[in-house]
Amino acid sequence: MKRTGTAVWTGGLKDGKGKLSTQSGTLKDTAYNFSARFESGAGTNPEELIAAAHAGCFAMAFSAQLGAANITPASIEAAAEVSLEKQDAGFAITSSHLRVKAKAPGADRAAVEKAAGEAKANCPVSRLLNAKITMDLTVEV
Repeated sequence: MKRTGTAVWTGGLKDGKGKLSTQSGTLKDTAYNFSARFESGAGTNPEELIAAAHAGCFAMAFSAQLGAANITPASIEAAAEVSLEKQDAGFAITSSHLRVKAKAPGADRAAVEKAAGEAKANCPVSRLLNAKITMDLTVEV
């Protein structure tokens, strides 16, 4: 299974502008620019899209891991905070921190925590990122 995303950039780095689109059409010519990425300007940027992808991927993987342990969660809320840092070779995504709240009434807390750890390590986006991945997990059982 392959998915595509496209970007078009016009102009210089600081005065230019870009448009991002996804195969599904969820994003279609969505604007991004230097200010939105490196300053506090309006618009999206690749890092926030990666953060959303990581949160979404983790939540689905966590649900799958819980299902494998015969646990059906009432809810999973996941947020990812991606860090973009300047390094000698240029900018790099150096970490992604997951903040997770899981409600699994009647479940064994240790089993939920184990499932979260497995999902953090093995969701496809976690495996793609060459970055430190940390997690805060709140479990309601």
